[in-house]
Amino acid sequence: MPMPPTPPPPTGSGLERYQNMLAGKPCDFVPRIPILMRYAAEHIGSNYGALTASHRVLVRANQQCAADFGIDQLSAISDPYRETQGFGATILHEPATGARIEKPPLAGVELDATALASLPRPDPMRTPRMFDRIEAIRLYAAQNAATHTILGWVEGPAAEAADIRGVESFFMDLLLEPERTGGLMDICLETAIAFAAAQIAAGADTIGIGDAVASQVSAAAYEEHIQPREKKLIDAIHRQNAKVRLHICGNITHLLPGIANLGVDILDVDHMVDMRTARAAVGRAVTLSGNIDPVAGVLRGTPETIRRHMRETYAQVGNPYAVNAGCEIPSGTPPENLRALCEPIPWAAARAL
Repeated sequence: MPMPPTPPPPTGSGLERYQNMLAGKPCDFVPRIPILMRYAAEHIGSNYGALTASHRVLVRANQQCAADFGIDQLSAISDPYRETQGFGATILHEPATGARIEKPPLAGVELDATALASLPRPDPMRTPRMFDRIEAIRLYAAQNAATHTILGWVEGPAAEAADIRGVESFFMDLLLEPERTGGLMDICLETAIAFAAAQIAAGADTIGIGDAVASQVSAAAYEEHIQPREKKLIDAIHRQNAKVRLHICGNITHLLPGIANLGVDILDVDHMVDMRTARAAVGRAVTLSGNIDPVAGVLRGTPETIRRHMRETYAQVGNPYAVNAGCEIPSGTPPENLRALCEPIPWAAARAL
């Protein structure tokens, strides 16, 4: 069996290579920004429920993974239900599955003015689970701000509306009651802007936006109802001098024209999307991140196949690029596979597709 190539020695911090890549400047090697949740908890001998319940477990788990695998971004992402608690949901924490919503706050009711008026307006500093994420950012900032990029996280307007309403009801509402659904998304948007601002104030240099349900709507529905609200959120984050990382799981090929007009700094690309197509759509002002299949490629792959896939992807799309899987690293991934994913790839000048 051939020996793996010797990784080049680092010449800068994770924060420096991340900032340089996003700015279009040379760096020693490509920044590594994989999403770790349950995997991180189990890596330190804990469990997913403990990570979603306590910022101290979340921070310790991600710090240890960064040290063990060479990861450049420390993330506060854990689950999609931080804001949902502020909207009135009861959240349960299960060891294997993490945070679980007991019942969507507006499940089974008519989405009318009364229902919208009944929703609490979450305060990030008073909602326990939102404040717990802010505390994670503060802890990262106190211990790692000089060496690592720090990623805060908010739910996008569509994703949070689906959490409040229930996914099936959200899609029906979007089809039959788009104006009322827009009103719900506007409330979610206001909360996301406030939550992002609080995390930036605590020390996050980047805010991730998770809007996974958007991949399930048509391009027309996305561009009419969801994209303009994502744009408002992104603009608000940029006004706070932070970067934006957009994460929409699934096949977003049909959404790429709308996404290209959002002005995001980093776009996570899932494995269903052709990376050349993504690059052609968004151009070189956006850092692409991804897109090896988390299960088939990372969990079930080998270090050799992972190493080859990552270098081939970088060769296809050129700069700016950041190492990541299509979505989060699955529980049970062999450590040597994650180590191969994060193995330093020397920076190369941007090349034409």
